[in-house]
Amino acid sequence: MKRYILHTPFNIYHFEAKKWMHSVHKHTYFEIIFILKGNGIHNINGNTFQYAEGDVFLLGPEDYHDFEIQDLTEFCFIRFNESFHQQIGEKDSTWQQIMKTLLYTSSQSRGSIVKDKQEKQKLHHLLTVLESEYENHQSQYFEIIRDSLMRSMMMILARNLFGQTPVKPNLQDSVEAILMYIKQNIYKPSELSIEHLAEVFNYAPAYISIFFKRHTGESLKQYITKHKIKLIEARLLYSQLTLTEIADEFGYTDESHFCKQFRKYTGNTPTAFRKNTIVV
Repeated sequence: MKRYILHTPFNIYHFEAKKWMHSVHKHTYFEIIFILKGNGIHNINGNTFQYAEGDVFLLGPEDYHDFEIQDLTEFCFIRFNESFHQQIGEKDSTWQQIMKTLLYTSSQSRGSIVKDKQEKQKLHHLLTVLESEYENHQSQYFEIIRDSLMRSMMMILARNLFGQTPVKPNLQDSVEAILMYIKQNIYKPSELSIEHLAEVFNYAPAYISIFFKRHTGESLKQYITKHKIKLIEARLLYSQLTLTEIADEFGYTDESHFCKQFRKYTGNTPTAFRKNTIVV
């Protein structure tokens, strides 16, 4: 499966298509996908969703997807990496918590995030302004305006995804809290055992596994491994660390174990992966 790489923190990709030209793929960044006109089918992580004008999808680095276009479709993709969302709210802890909850929640199984017509219109108005400013992205004011617009856009998405009640990402009984805990402790294997997670979140070991799979569609072990592999891929692409150093950083017993697991989940050896990427 192809994996697309984004070498800038942020960009916008706007186009029309009668036929989808990309095979099923993953990427190393987040995408907000706007359907500006047209209809068809959006395949995400093995799930199938009918799409139409006004729909908005949010995908993360672990998601794989493609489209089956039925009528001429106008797309707009806002693409950004993890450093971008940290940058636009680096001094605002509340914003960071909301963003982490939004971006790392398994929203993809729900299809289009926004259902209400007025909410869709608000997002599309913000997108129009953002695209206009993006045309002059060399301006000294662009980043300030872009960040403000993106904050508004992401807050509307969060409101629609989690309902009209305030987001509470620190609730100990929420799957979002488990997702964030995994992300924060991904370099500490002992902190991510089923037994330890059950103790931290006050669940029985058997129940926390059931609870997690019910809300995310995958097992705890699978999610932890996939998230670790995503971070390892970034190390392979953007660092000069040796395979032994990467294996040690992520708690593998040795380089051989690391290479075997990486190949199992990606279909490539770590060395081959470093040479087989697509830049966008």
